[in-house]
Amino acid sequence: MKAVLFHEYGGVDKLKHEEVGEPTIHEEEVLVRVKACSLNHIDIWDREGIYKVDLPHISGSDVAGIVEKAGKKVREFKVGDKVFISPGISCFKCYSCLSGNDNLCDTFKIFGAQTNGGYAEFVKANKKDILLMPLGASFEQTAAFPLVFMTAWHMLINRAQLKRRQDVLILAAGGGLGTAAMQVAKYIGARVIAAVGSEEKLKKAKELGADEVINYKEVDFDNEAKRLTNGRGVDVVFESIGEQTWQKSINSLAKNGRLVICGATSGEHAELNIRHLYGNQLSILGSIMGTRKELLEITRLIAIGKLKPIIDSTYPLKDAAKAQERMSERKNFGKIILVP
Repeated sequence: MKAVLFHEYGGVDKLKHEEVGEPTIHEEEVLVRVKACSLNHIDIWDREGIYKVDLPHISGSDVAGIVEKAGKKVREFKVGDKVFISPGISCFKCYSCLSGNDNLCDTFKIFGAQTNGGYAEFVKANKKDILLMPLGASFEQTAAFPLVFMTAWHMLINRAQLKRRQDVLILAAGGGLGTAAMQVAKYIGARVIAAVGSEEKLKKAKELGADEVINYKEVDFDNEAKRLTNGRGVDVVFESIGEQTWQKSINSLAKNGRLVICGATSGEHAELNIRHLYGNQLSILGSIMGTRKELLEITRLIAIGKLKPIIDSTYPLKDAAKAQERMSERKNFGKIILVP
């Protein structure tokens, strides 16, 4: 089969479109013919060596496709079923899993990071990590939602406890995660302030439902967030950038505000004024992925049209390097899809 992989860490030039062996499945595994796979920032971090992976490595955490083969102990799926793969892999046996917090699993892994992923014509997964596609959704739409919507839902609803009519500032609102976060926040009735980096993205964020928009390249987003809330600040800041935006994110918060963060695309080190933290009763919340229960609820909401995956562009698998470049340069609004 054809796949895009890297044999050593480095830039996009390390991505190679090559012939590799088709995955061999065991009795409880399913072989999926990949019809669409979306990009995530973790693909870049793995390629750059920020996270260490087994080399050579095939990235791709969000996969939609068709069941090609099923192991002899697989009764839940049959050849031809349209499915997607859960990007979060848990054991469903430990205390965390059995208490409903499977993203805190003792052996938690991210599909396509700690395993080979969907930048390929075929991929395998355990039957417990296979789900049926939402009715009416295309392969591209299905590949565009699992990781980002699950992450956004867990961050805003579970961790930050965002409520109706509260103000939320969403940074990098034009990316795949940001477009998911805007929709989740609007779904529960929050007031969305979206920070993006171009006039084109301002318009698209408004069309997607943002109540207010900020071009962070033209104004300081913390000052603008304060202005838009009459000096009060926002209840929640949705963060994934890290070092570059950290202090302004803290400054944007109202008293008793919550900063929820899932990534550090600009760097992992930041300073914190501890007196400002406790004096304003602020909360800083880390978050990673989401639970299977949350993923199933998101799948249901997509099937009935309450949430919608936003697709920026589609590339053939062989052009994975160009696709990653587009994401690295923050040119996308929504998800970038690879099609084998």
